[in-house]
Amino acid sequence: MSLRPTLETRRAQPTMEGAGVHLHRAFGFGDPSELDPFLLFDDFRNDDPALYAKGFPWHPHRGIETITYVLSGEVDHGDSLGNTGTLGAGDVQWMTAGSGIMHQEMPRGNAAGQMHGFQLWANLPSSLKMTAPRYQDVSASEIPEIVDDDGTRVRVIVGEFWGKRGPVDGIAADPQYLDISLPPGTKKTLPIDTYRRAFAYLFEGEAAFADASAPSGVLLEKEVAGEEVNIRDMSGNRTLIRFGTGDEITVQAGERGARFLLISGAPIQEPVAWHGPIVMNTREELLTAMTELRNGTFIKPAH
Repeated sequence: MSLRPTLETRRAQPTMEGAGVHLHRAFGFGDPSELDPFLLFDDFRNDDPALYAKGFPWHPHRGIETITYVLSGEVDHGDSLGNTGTLGAGDVQWMTAGSGIMHQEMPRGNAAGQMHGFQLWANLPSSLKMTAPRYQDVSASEIPEIVDDDGTRVRVIVGEFWGKRGPVDGIAADPQYLDISLPPGTKKTLPIDTYRRAFAYLFEGEAAFADASAPSGVLLEKEVAGEEVNIRDMSGNRTLIRFGTGDEITVQAGERGARFLLISGAPIQEPVAWHGPIVMNTREELLTAMTELRNGTFIKPAH
């Protein structure tokens, strides 16, 4: 087994999207090869409805898949195909935009006004850029949760982990999407397929991730370091951890425990031509999409 090195640790940055939704972006609109096949990751979390209630009005997508995971509050959604619905706490929606779709997402807080969720964009390979759009809406009750002997809890949203398989299937990037909670002080080694790009996003508590490239600085190994883990050396809320290659990661939770997403997928390794919510392979394809948006031919008839 080989431990994945930590290539980078960085905080998500505040930004605004939609009609004025305040959120934090962990990555997006940068180098698309960095976390190929993933393009963007947003953490939309707020206690003030004025900072999210205007939502994400009608907008297009083509050439990608969007994955929305709601932790608290609700998201009402509708699209140009006539689909409507509501995502509640713990629910997931995996939308394959394919050849093109217009949709809107309008968040609503819980009884206390709190709203929290994530959206991840995954690229589609050239062979599937113009596939027919489809949805997979998954309720919280359908997502398997594993509880290990040490109290570690893992929700398996996509992919297979510890003998359980998530309910979302048929995704081009063949991803693994896990929601992992560690009790205070728990150290855990978790497997990841060697051939996948991987990142973690820490959103509750604090944790340290072992770095194989700098073993002398690994504070996880108390028996080696001869000291307690220093919380100052741990990552905290809204932190992205980008990993190198290997087949496992090691993480230790701090004194308040830790909760993070662990996401990995098979790289597509194709050219990317990107403009907002439209991601194609060439500039010509991008220009075609923009022309179709203007002349009303963006949405393709169902076959």
